Amino acid sequence: MIKKSRGTIVEIWVRDAAEMLASVGISSALLDAEIILAHTLRKSRTWLHAHGDEQLSLREREIASARLDLRLDRTPIAYIIGHKEFYGRLFKVSPSVLVPRPESETIIELLDNLCDGSTKTLVDVGTGSGCLGITAKLEHPELKVTLTDISHHALGIAEKNAETLGATIAIVKNDLLVPNPQLPPQIDIILANLPYVDHNWERSPETNYEPELALFADKGGRALIERLLQEAPLYLVTGGILLLEADPEQHHGLIVHATTLGYTHVVTEGYCVVLRLG
Repeated sequence: MIKKSRGTIVEIWVRDAAEMLASVGISSALLDAEIILAHTLRKSRTWLHAHGDEQLSLREREIASARLDLRLDRTPIAYIIGHKEFYGRLFKVSPSVLVPRPESETIIELLDNLCDGSTKTLVDVGTGSGCLGITAKLEHPELKVTLTDISHHALGIAEKNAETLGATIAIVKNDLLVPNPQLPPQIDIILANLPYVDHNWERSPETNYEPELALFADKGGRALIERLLQEAPLYLVTGGILLLEADPEQHHGLIVHATTLGYTHVVTEGYCVVLRLG
């Protein structure tokens, strides 16, 4: 049983909380302790550093300790504070959506090199929090962006993020690219960070709190991506682009499979694979 901190000042609370988090194997222990207390006090981490001797009220300690307990149980820090930064912007998250990962930002970086004057429509398939599609719209305002997801709850989060960040997008509830009259009849670019984790892979305890629907897929994690490769030509224009995220160990097999369906491999970077139809 880990004894809770009885510290009444910022510096002591952060120190004790970091020690507790480190004791359960959390490598970002000090950072997480500071994030939890800063969120509780509605202050910045910089403020904490400058006010280490600030007294904490009993209520502030109770709230911070309750949040610390969640992190000790390996609840993702993003779920505890309710948001996650992606490409320099804060996105609302909840246990209904996957926590945005830094590696997914590569998709946006590659998109910057692929957009040209002829690019008109973009669809983010399996959007989750909307971080990819909304960021694409904000970085390239000329695009007509549609977000799709099979989860009603995820689309609710994505819609709130679009409103908060000022992105004008369309939202369509759909199972991948099953024919739907609400989808654009022709799509220039498809983004997709679909579930690609196999149930037997080793993974961090934090993923136990994320939605299984957004994490796991059959066939060694490739099932939904392979299905999307089959469905995308129904909408993707000739020469259209498909940007996928997958585990690097899956890339070769997915590229080989894609070439049998008429795609050309453009580039691979990090977790991202770029394919062109035709």
